[in-house]
Amino acid sequence: MTDILDELQWRGLVAQTTDEAALRSALAAGPVALYCGFDPTAPSLHIGNLVQILTIRRLQLAGHRPFALVGGATGLIGDPKMAGERTLNAPEVVAGWVERIRAQIEPLLDFEGPAAAQMVNNLDWTAPMSAIDLLRDIGKHYRLGTMLAKDTVARRLNSDQGISFTEFSYQLLQGMDYLELHRRHGITLQTGGNDQWGNLLSGVELIRKVEGTAVHALTTPLITKADGTKFGKTESGTVWLDAELTSPYAFYQFWLNADDADIVRYLKVFTFRSREEIEALAVAVAERPAAREAQRALAHDVTTLVHGSAAADGVVAASQALFGRGDLRALDRPTTAAAVAELPSTTGRPGDPLVDLLAASGVVASKAAARRAIAEGGASVNNVKVPDDAAVLTESDLLHGRWALLRRGKRTLAVVDAGDGMPA
Repeated sequence: MTDILDELQWRGLVAQTTDEAALRSALAAGPVALYCGFDPTAPSLHIGNLVQILTIRRLQLAGHRPFALVGGATGLIGDPKMAGERTLNAPEVVAGWVERIRAQIEPLLDFEGPAAAQMVNNLDWTAPMSAIDLLRDIGKHYRLGTMLAKDTVARRLNSDQGISFTEFSYQLLQGMDYLELHRRHGITLQTGGNDQWGNLLSGVELIRKVEGTAVHALTTPLITKADGTKFGKTESGTVWLDAELTSPYAFYQFWLNADDADIVRYLKVFTFRSREEIEALAVAVAERPAAREAQRALAHDVTTLVHGSAAADGVVAASQALFGRGDLRALDRPTTAAAVAELPSTTGRPGDPLVDLLAASGVVASKAAARRAIAEGGASVNNVKVPDDAAVLTESDLLHGRWALLRRGKRTLAVVDAGDGMPA
């Protein structure tokens, strides 16, 4: 596809635009400078933010120049949520989060060549500004009626919690960002999630009033699951881009477990596979769903993007080893720790009867069921069949001196954690 807007629409990445015909003409006419903002309100971005990073990367691949703004100023305030005030974080905490988030975004963009990306921080132009400057130069262009009509603001005003002037003023700061970037770098397009539409329009309108120039805004739909439940959440919480908060193994498993009803949409949004490749994987989902070819492609692609090819290959090896298609002992300690962390567990020590451990871990319902599974050859430790019901856990069974993998049949797994005082 030669038209980048057509490609974004095919991938389901266009929710709203200020003027689609004008935006299409601008993108076709030549390189457009664009930006997307990311507020450091947590120590890491999550997979919802990945939609925005990959969207501006697609625009970059089409020849346009992306700016990634990490909001050292707006992160001190926080975009109003639908319910309740945000907790204000200390400036030094926010500054640390700015650097962590920059490090997550940078590998996903290209900083060389004619469409080289650039990182910016809105604290650079906001910190030197006085309150009087903000009120006179920016605030005078805003009308309370428009600000109060914003969906989030209106809901908060009608709630028991209300909204502080601090969060109410956020839209001024975001509008000022667009104006400043337009002046400094000629930026004429801002992108963001559809929940940011009002904030994006704030900047569009401010530039129109101050500079007399028409600029553009484009939002992507918020990603949801086919069943209507929230995307990017697991039983253990948010799926983060930071490997310390969500291990590469858990990250890979999230994508691998995607429902068939969601998988083609996720491939379009989160991978750079071509239309032909995605259509072929869609056929595989329809004709061979048990093979999970599309899920494995998605999981490997996104894990490679975020954590690198070595980490992606490592978690694939771990997944295969857990289910008897690889050597568990070949996995390094961090990968083993991440893999077993996703499994039911029980504590145990060398010398404990395996019958007891199989029952305690939930791999089987009872000791009697454990004896039957062993007799039928259906119970194993580290993918090695348990020889008889008198067998016990041994020191040599413990992977990295700590864990032993229990299995009944092909897919029922648990782990024995012997504990060793070492961090996992």
